[in-house]
Formats: sequence, C-alpha cells, structure tokens
Amino acid sequence: MTASDALLSRLMALHPKVIDLSLDRMHRLLAALDHPERRIPPVIHIAGTNGKGSTQAMIRAGLQAGGARVHAYTSPHLAQFRERIRLAGELIDDQALADTLAECEAANDGQPITFFEITTAAAFLAFSRTPADYTLLEVGLGGRLDATNVIDAPRLTVITPVSIDHTQYLGDTLPLIAAEKAGILKPRVPVVIAPQQDAALRVIEARAMGLSAPILAHGQHWMIQPERDGMVFQDDHGLWDLPRPNLIGPHQIQNAGTALAALRALGATEAQARAAVTEAEWPARMQRLRHGPLVDLAGASELWLDGGHNPAGGQALAATLAAMPVRPTHLICGMLNTKDVAGYLRPLAAEAQSLTAIDIPGEPNTLPASATAEAAASVGLATRTAPDAAAALRGLTDNAPGARILICGSLYLAGRILRENG
Repeated sequence: MTASDALLSRLMALHPKVIDLSLDRMHRLLAALDHPERRIPPVIHIAGTNGKGSTQAMIRAGLQAGGARVHAYTSPHLAQFRERIRLAGELIDDQALADTLAECEAANDGQPITFFEITTAAAFLAFSRTPADYTLLEVGLGGRLDATNVIDAPRLTVITPVSIDHTQYLGDTLPLIAAEKAGILKPRVPVVIAPQQDAALRVIEARAMGLSAPILAHGQHWMIQPERDGMVFQDDHGLWDLPRPNLIGPHQIQNAGTALAALRALGATEAQARAAVTEAEWPARMQRLRHGPLVDLAGASELWLDGGHNPAGGQALAATLAAMPVRPTHLICGMLNTKDVAGYLRPLAAEAQSLTAIDIPGEPNTLPASATAEAAASVGLATRTAPDAAAALRGLTDNAPGARILICGSLYLAGRILRENG
C-alpha cells in the first residue's frame, strides 16, 4: 500500500450517502484552503460525453511540443490514482499526493464531501504550487455542477461530442444533457465545439451566445477530413495537412479535429499540431496489449483493451473494428449496472463472433456476468460467462486460436486488466 492509499480510503468515508450535484461543498473547502483554484495556470476546461480524455491527451501533446509546461487533471484513473494528476507534464509523486490529500482532509474538518470533490481540491492545491503554462481540466460528470466548474475565467472551454449517459444525474434527453455540459461556458471565453447532434448543438450555441462566448464549432468554423493516409484540418486561418492520429479508431479523427481547433485558438504552430496527433498517449482506448501474463494466456491471438462504455462508445468501437484487417473477433465484456448495456453492445454485434461476460473484480456496482450475457444475447451475440478475464481468455484460446480478443465495457475493468497484466 502506498502513502496515498490509506488516505484515499479514509476520504471515501466522508462521501455523502446520496450524491446531490452541488458546488456548495466545493466552494466551502476551497475557501478553507485559501482558494488555490484562483492561483493555477490558465485553464482549458473540457466537458462532453465521449472523447474528453483523448482530446485532452492530444491538446497536451501539442502544447508540450511547443515547450509549454502543462498540468492535467482527468478521471477515472486506470491502474493508480496518481494518474489523475499531472504536474507540469509528470504524474504527481505519491508522497506529494499523500501530503496534499492530508492537507485537504484537515481543511475539510470531517464535513461531508464527495471523494471526487476533495480529490479535485487536492489537484487544484498541487497545481497552484507548481509553475506551469496551462492547466487542462477534464470534467468528471456533467459540467454545470461538476467539482471542476469553479474556475471563473478559463482561457478556453471545449465541448466534445454529447450523447446519452448518466441519465440519473444529467437528465434523459439530449438537450437536457447538453445544457449540463454547456454549464462550463463562461462569459466572453471562447468555446470549441466538437461534432454534435443538432439537438445538442442548438443548446450549446444558445448558451454561448447568451454569454457572448466566441464560438468555434465544427462544420462552421473548422473542419477535419480524412484524406489518403492522412487528414486535413482547415479553419479561417488556413490548412494543416497531417498524419492520422496515433490513437486508433475513426472516431479519433474527430477528437483530433477538436484538439487541433483548441490548439489553433491557443496560437499553436503546425509542428505542434503534428505532435498533437502523433505523440498523444491515452491508455485503454483501443490499446493493443503486447506483453504480460494475460497476453501470454492469449497465445497466438491479438489482445486489445478498450474502456468505452455507453452506446456512442459502442458505435465508435464497432467502427474501429470494421476498419481493421479482417480477423475473427471475440469480446470479453464486463460493465457497470448503471449503463445501457444493450445499447452499448448492439453496434458490436455485427463485428464480433462471440462475447464472454465477466464481473468487474472488486467493483460493487458491477453488472453480474449473467445479466451482461443476457443483454448480449438480446442483440444477437453468441454468449457465455466466465469467472474472470483469465478464465475467459483460456476458453477463447482453446476454441478460437489466432483470433482478435477485445476486453471492453468499462474503464474500471480496463484498469483492473492493466494491473493484472502488469
């Protein structure tokens, strides 16, 4: 157990029994800490349903290629909590994380606060004490009432594609969810808007116009287009002829476009744009696993990992599989009980020969493997269950040697797989 692990466990105990999305607890704690959020480098604030992490990773790669020091905050983590906080490009040191969390715990003085709120406050405190040129903030849930939404005047806001997810908190229609995401917009602060469904775009643009926030929207102010083996980004300032993103999947082209539009707004060069799309790193987004005990179990089969978990994520993953070389594909899937499982799996049914359902180990909100299998069968996938990923792999390598095996359905599962695989 690391120095921060015991603290993180203790902080979970402060979590209210019912989460009410509110900024009151966050404002109280930040005041007790003397407002570190007011002393951090200029903020690029990113909200949306899908693509936030990939877009942030590309913006970070582009800024760093220009010599900038960049803080970054993202969630959830995969293998270890400190992945959530990067200080001037480097993951926060575990002892520094523990010390910062302890300071936030003392300032909170035992009052109710969510785990995400107090750890976000810790990130702000760490950011305020380390020199940097930019701070990239990824929203945790929604936007309007998210713990990150305490920055009065960010340098730039970004809205990635909005789709249906977290309906218990954000509403059950696209306009309602888009309104929550658009809650990060601030007066006169430019907003980059990724490709959106019309119902979401109307809400975001209306919010921006009401705040006199300059709009940089896909299809109106910038375009991204695949071309031969590369892609072309174009806006009012000109054209960038670039390689395809090193992050795999057709959807990464639109994520790249969003990142490039943000970089253009920040004055980036074409060299920085090239670095953004060729040097970004973002694990568990259609990641090929090449070494480790689970790879050994896969034998002659390819082993892939993806953390997408909602219907839009399933569509993106299906499009990625469809664009790959033809090879029999088998899924190992574990999901949370809060997700639209059939909606996620429906587009994948056309690309996979089978699905082996598993529980997410150690996750109280896991959907039972039997329920995942039932949902998979309802959309036409041949299904079975297994007690864990290792058992699922053994079953597949015995029956489908040389296949493409994709472990998918949840970032929480992806994190467990990365830890198991070393």
